[in-house]
Amino acid sequence: MFLFEAKRIVLVVIGALLNAFALNFFLIGANVYASGFTGMAQLLSTIFSDYLGIDFISTGIWLLLLNIPVAILGWFKVGKHFTIYSFLSVAITTICLEILPIISFSEDIMLNAVFGGVLGGVGIGITLKWGASTGGSDIVAMVLSRMKDRPIGSYLMIINGIIIVLAGYLNKPENALYTLLALYVSTRVIDALHTRHEKVTAMIVTKKADELQQAIHETMIRGITILPARGAYTKEDKAMLVLVITRYELYDLERIIHEVDPNAFTNVVQTTGIFGFFRKND
Repeated sequence: MFLFEAKRIVLVVIGALLNAFALNFFLIGANVYASGFTGMAQLLSTIFSDYLGIDFISTGIWLLLLNIPVAILGWFKVGKHFTIYSFLSVAITTICLEILPIISFSEDIMLNAVFGGVLGGVGIGITLKWGASTGGSDIVAMVLSRMKDRPIGSYLMIINGIIIVLAGYLNKPENALYTLLALYVSTRVIDALHTRHEKVTAMIVTKKADELQQAIHETMIRGITILPARGAYTKEDKAMLVLVITRYELYDLERIIHEVDPNAFTNVVQTTGIFGFFRKND
């Protein structure tokens, strides 16, 4: 368990480092903006530096300041472990942004948008895959989704839409288009590494259905359907657990399966819609 959590911390740190590389080496110098609160931190840095003449509050500091109240909100409304690792990601990103110089490997704004989007997408994808987020908008969107019963994606779209519009207003209109390109590239990379789908369905074929069901319910409150199953080749009787979870719970589910039954076969598929009861306030 210690080695598992240590690996999780290391990979979250690597994800944060990649995010810092994407910002300081590609996006910030080209005035192309990232998604979520990272992009909002860039916007605040631009406004205070270019319009108010205040240069001492950098993008990294703004990112940390924006995430402090969000971390408090996430601690009580989302989950302690998720919030701790998410804030760790933000803190490491802030430190790296302060240490690393802002340089440009290319004068081509499109190359900066594409490579910044790829690096940022890899960083976010790794972070999500190991049960955390890059903070800010993800946590706010989760809380609002539970309060208003609307999809998380709609709130993330609103936040990113504001960033795109302000990117064009504060700089040139083409900066908004290149910001949109960077967001599209990063989203595609995240899809490849993890998933941006809000809900997924897990089908788990196992010989330890009761133990697995109990372990899942100790960590998350989700309804589980248990179906009889039989191996076509081995002719062994097994059970299949079917449950719908959010993408933020996918890491915890993978960990539980690995601990209880490493030989279980699990298929995770996108869930495009749900009709009926799905618990939101867990």
